Amino acid sequence: MELDDIKLQLKQLIITECDKEDDFSPEDIIDSEPLFGSKSRINLDSLDALQLSLVLKQHFGIKVEGSKETRKHLQSIDTIVDFIVKEQAK
Repeated sequence: MELDDIKLQLKQLIITECDKEDDFSPEDIIDSEPLFGSKSRINLDSLDALQLSLVLKQHFGIKVEGSKETRKHLQSIDTIVDFIVKEQAK
């Protein structure tokens, strides 16, 4: 799967699974922008992080464990895609 395809699929999953349909379309999300925290337009929270971890496992076969690891890998679309590619290459 191409990186752009993974990014688009990931953005669609975030919008759907984190109930952001009324606020964003996939094209609105910049790959490098933060998904969480005070500097985030998307404004995902800890429940969204849990949901996103489940989505990554279901759709990409990626297991995200522990709060430090989760925060590190779920910072942006770019960091999530890097993590997916790295884990799928194992």
